[in-house]
Amino acid sequence: MKPRTIKRLAWALASAGVSAGAALAQTPDLQPLPEPKFNADQAAMGKYLFFDPRLSGDAALSCASCHDPKKGWTDGQPLGKGYPASESFRNTPTILNATLKSRFHWDGRLDGSDAGTLVRDQITEAVYMNTDGRLMQERLKQVPEYNEMWKKFRKDDINGMRVFNVVGEFIKTVTSKNVPFDKFKKGDEGALSAAAKEGYALFKGKAGCVACHNGPVGSDGKLHNTGVPENPGVWSDPLRAITMLRHYSTHGMPNYMNARTDVGSFAITKDPKDVGKFNTPSIRDLKYTSPYMHNGVFATLDQVVDFYNKGGGQGSELKPLNLSDAEKKALVTFLESLSGDPVIIDPPKLPEYKVWAFGKN
Repeated sequence: MKPRTIKRLAWALASAGVSAGAALAQTPDLQPLPEPKFNADQAAMGKYLFFDPRLSGDAALSCASCHDPKKGWTDGQPLGKGYPASESFRNTPTILNATLKSRFHWDGRLDGSDAGTLVRDQITEAVYMNTDGRLMQERLKQVPEYNEMWKKFRKDDINGMRVFNVVGEFIKTVTSKNVPFDKFKKGDEGALSAAAKEGYALFKGKAGCVACHNGPVGSDGKLHNTGVPENPGVWSDPLRAITMLRHYSTHGMPNYMNARTDVGSFAITKDPKDVGKFNTPSIRDLKYTSPYMHNGVFATLDQVVDFYNKGGGQGSELKPLNLSDAEKKALVTFLESLSGDPVIIDPPKLPEYKVWAFGKN
């Protein structure tokens, strides 16, 4: 913010009885990531379970099947994969820093404060891992090593509902590492290049990105319509179209069989003003999480910035930014500075089933 602008703001606020310092403190901005807090014993077991396909109905898919550490903890595809004989109609979001978000899912239907509920949703959903929690817990009980891990933090037997929380504790550990922007915000001026600093100024100023992309992960946790174009892959693939209509039906969306677009949050709220609104995504680790948007329609950050520079698409609540080519390039450079080192966690060697001895259960 320019000094002259600050003075004018201070004068206006003083007239209203508000101090400039207090107001500026409330101005949204990006923040460094906090240190993750988690239960170490639960997270240690959760790591095994995250990579264990026995958590899926057919015992062939694990959480890592769609959230691959080597692909930015996504599947790297525009539209996500699904349980056999089904496909997703939306992009698979990364789980990097996921537990710092205030909402989960592109339509914002789950509270971000409850990682266990997110895990339950994905493991039990028919189109993702399609598991009955009771079957899952009995499978895990037949693995002695898992019983021993469980005893470190619980006195009861392995329980399906609590297994979801254990996986959630592991997800809390999946956070960005060695991020240039975070170093800069903590006082290291040399952590960002001159171009990245220019992009940061545009991000907060002329481009206005910070209005929606703020906080530790760069998301205001709100729902917005930016007019993202439809991905034609949804309606050219019957399996994806079926999944979308099933999603609408499950959530009680009226007249859902006539829908031919992704209506976003409307399917959840049934409020017409929410048609086409989606949860503001995190902008952390964008280097590793392409393609972008709720339907993966943009392959590069240059495409994303160009889209917003035009004010978004049809029905967008945004206005054109009028950035020059040089300014767009600087903005992309800044967005890339929000990516740290690749966060790679190798799958652990999974323990085998063992039959229980009679009378010793």
